[in-house]
Amino acid sequence: MSPQGLVVPETPARKIIPLAVAGTAASRAGGCGTATKGGCGSGSSAGLPQQVRDRVHDHPCYSAEAHHHFARMHVAVAPGCNIQCNYCNRKYDCANESRPGVVSEKLTPELAAKKVLAVAAQIPQLSVVGVAGPGDALALPEKTFRTFELIRKAAPDIRLCLSTNGLALPDHVDRIKALGVDHVTITINMIDPEVGALIYPWIFFEHKRRRGLEAARILHERQMQGLEMLVAADVLVKVNSVMIPGINDRHLAEVNAAVKSRGAFLHNIMPLISDPAHGTHFGLTGQRGPTPAELKALQDACEGEMQMMRHCRQCRADAVGMLGEDRGAEFTSQNIDAIAAGVDAAAVAESRAAYRSFVERERADQSDAAEAARAQLGTTAETRLVAVATKGSGRINQHFGHAEEFQMYEVSAAGAKFVGHRKVSLYCQGGYDDDEALPGIVEALAGCGAVFVAKIGHCPRKDLAAAGIAAVEDYAHEYIEASLIDWFAKSVAGAADIAA
Repeated sequence: MSPQGLVVPETPARKIIPLAVAGTAASRAGGCGTATKGGCGSGSSAGLPQQVRDRVHDHPCYSAEAHHHFARMHVAVAPGCNIQCNYCNRKYDCANESRPGVVSEKLTPELAAKKVLAVAAQIPQLSVVGVAGPGDALALPEKTFRTFELIRKAAPDIRLCLSTNGLALPDHVDRIKALGVDHVTITINMIDPEVGALIYPWIFFEHKRRRGLEAARILHERQMQGLEMLVAADVLVKVNSVMIPGINDRHLAEVNAAVKSRGAFLHNIMPLISDPAHGTHFGLTGQRGPTPAELKALQDACEGEMQMMRHCRQCRADAVGMLGEDRGAEFTSQNIDAIAAGVDAAAVAESRAAYRSFVERERADQSDAAEAARAQLGTTAETRLVAVATKGSGRINQHFGHAEEFQMYEVSAAGAKFVGHRKVSLYCQGGYDDDEALPGIVEALAGCGAVFVAKIGHCPRKDLAAAGIAAVEDYAHEYIEASLIDWFAKSVAGAADIAA
């Protein structure tokens, strides 16, 4: 039986491959069973040392595998910022934008802790709470640290993390460590101050606003110092970088090498969001963001240097729920008291423990299925890019028309490798099909050989086929990786038979 509040699809009677294959201890702990890069396919932790994989095992932002099963929550207790970025415009009471720096309401530390308990009671998948803005977590550090103290006391099983631009980081590493914050993300967009001056108009440091090369040089030095101090304190560090074509796109390979050499274990290269409607400097001046192909090419080029994060959703500073969804509107300051009043702490703890036990069994089963499926693969040099409609749990469990994004995989003789996601407009709108959305969806899936769905209608299937994209329903509600590998092996074998 699934944990309280969760709907978990039954595994269909038809099996792709037998699931009785014994998984190794390593595969059950990290979902891979090998430390070889790419050996697990979708897990961003696949090539990491076992002790690191254990620490990111249930962190949806630090492990691509975990993001299928666990939820995150950002508490907006940090409104102040000590730098200005040309890609940032903080907005409040904004429910219609999904990007960093946006929140619907600011919280006090006390209200944030109460909200965490309310969310934990309703979302047993919750495994991590972070402070990611809407400004910088360390610009006014006492609010951030007070929030962590209260959460640690009320919900000790939840992991704590924070995101920062790094300017104030060296001053607070000891406090971060003492509070048990063992995951920190630093946004590092440059190591060359001349590049930095094109991204940051000013910083506020030592009671003075500084501009130009001086500002970029100080920021760079503080970021590197903070990174080194965190690594020395045994805090896991992920680096975020915003890819800005024509400004730092070629430079980010140097950033990648620099942060790896200082001990960062994961690099997340994100696309610039530059919609003029957001009011950012880059948006208003026409600076474009990268295409999906440009982003993937850079990520691929840097992957040999260190682990790359490809499942980032560039979340709001008050995001709640699984990556790719936001349930924040369910937990406003007006209703969390009512939710909290009905919480049975013992029942909540039982539900969360039951969910974690369920996920461990599910992940072990998925790992065994993928391992067995890989045994079908030969030595073909072919690679296929495919899209998957999923609501989570590592399964192909979403109707084509209900998808607002598709997860992208490269399938080859090495297995199925998660390489990103592509957002689309919703095709099914309240019971009817939005035919105007379909061309945009087909365009977003350009380059894919197939899209895997739980179900799809005749019209979209026909339009996809006309674009050379096969709609595959045969693996509905089954595991993603094992299904893709099975399909790929049969597809390659079929092509070989035709050629013969």
